[in-house]
Amino acid sequence: MTRLVAALLGVGVGCAAAAAGPPEWPQFRGPGGAGVADGQKPPTKLGPDTNLKWKVAVPPGMSSPVIAGDRLFLTAVDGGKLYTVAHSRADGKELWRKEAPAKAIEPYHKTEGSPAASTPATDGERVVSYFGSCGLFCYDLAGNELWRHELPVAQTNNDFGTGSSPVIADGKVVLLRDQRTDSRLLALDLKDGSKAWDAKREGVQTSWGSACVWDTPRGKQVVVAGSLRVNGYDLATGKELWVAATGPAVPCTTPVVAGGNLVFAGWSPGAADFKMPTFDDILKQAGEEGVGHLTKAGSEKTFLNGFFDSNDTDKDGKITRAEWDKQVAFMAEGKNVAFALPPGGTGDVTKSLLWTAGKGLPYVPSPLAYDGLVYTLDMRARLSAVDAKTGKPVFEDEAVGLGSVYASPVAANGHLYLCGLDKKVVVVKAGESPDKVSTATLDDRIAATPAVVDGVIYIRTGKTLYAFAEKK
Repeated sequence: MTRLVAALLGVGVGCAAAAAGPPEWPQFRGPGGAGVADGQKPPTKLGPDTNLKWKVAVPPGMSSPVIAGDRLFLTAVDGGKLYTVAHSRADGKELWRKEAPAKAIEPYHKTEGSPAASTPATDGERVVSYFGSCGLFCYDLAGNELWRHELPVAQTNNDFGTGSSPVIADGKVVLLRDQRTDSRLLALDLKDGSKAWDAKREGVQTSWGSACVWDTPRGKQVVVAGSLRVNGYDLATGKELWVAATGPAVPCTTPVVAGGNLVFAGWSPGAADFKMPTFDDILKQAGEEGVGHLTKAGSEKTFLNGFFDSNDTDKDGKITRAEWDKQVAFMAEGKNVAFALPPGGTGDVTKSLLWTAGKGLPYVPSPLAYDGLVYTLDMRARLSAVDAKTGKPVFEDEAVGLGSVYASPVAANGHLYLCGLDKKVVVVKAGESPDKVSTATLDDRIAATPAVVDGVIYIRTGKTLYAFAEKK
């Protein structure tokens, strides 16, 4: 249901906010979703006492910062309520927070997911936030609600929670909403929230990446990864144009554009290069061979420790052989792969791929295309790179001093900025030799991708929003 809400512009601060120019970091991973800050020079050495401009406490959430004018926007969950929150870029001060009223909070993994995981999007005059619990909400930069598009509570595979973020392009808000059932790609009119088109995605289960807008000679396309495939849709009409029938069973990454071509890289457990243990193996680890099913207590002795609830699909307090084998069979259908696709294809384009690669593939962090190379961070936080034109490996499996990673890499001024769940930020030189420049440890795990604007890099941890800039 879409509801247009009358917007009363605030006095003073509202008018100033509305005067902001084009956004400089408008969505997840910035301009074009590329993760590249052209012409920016953020500090290559940073830390709690190094090049710190300011820091402020923020409520929980895993969304990344987006920036328009003098404002920075996040989503958050606080006291069981969902919010869009605006901060001043000058000093980090919270300017406003607006609640997205949810009748129920979507099921989500309590340590690895969040009901505020989706990054907002802005066109410089409005900010649009998405919550899997209740839908899309649009505000002006002063925090006045302009419209809302309510959606039912998302039902994701294994109740992990939502991960996709909205994208704004050509006056439309585009949202990938892949679920256990009724997966869709949705486009709304940015001005009033009315539905522009709604593409049903048959046979697609939950994915956690976001849409990529690909400007091709035949017009702009929306590219999204779903289970076992990557699809392209016409941005104007929502018509499906092509499918590359290859990809992981549960993709978490977002495609990128490199040199006019579309690049995808994704990995998930269960494919040929990472087979899941058998049910008998898990029972043996748990010491529950005689029980015949896995209990929550038993799971704590296995690699499923902390993930029992998300694998107990029927919520009966046990994981049975049938439940486990069904999941393993589905995930085994996937193919972990990176590939490049030229523009212009229609229908099944699987045989039109320019190149494919099968090493160094990312689970959660999206690939980064920068200065002719495509960089990936795998689940062990090992960095790899291939030539963007040929797919030829440049380097593989380089340890950079991080633990596991969720945040996607960003690039600026010849450097890559890599953030880990182990609280660390690592800066390395871009190019054929990823030499480490610096390592910093912040106050909490970093799941959100940084933003870079005006020489400042903004990093959100589980507790704090940091701004780093070179001292003058």
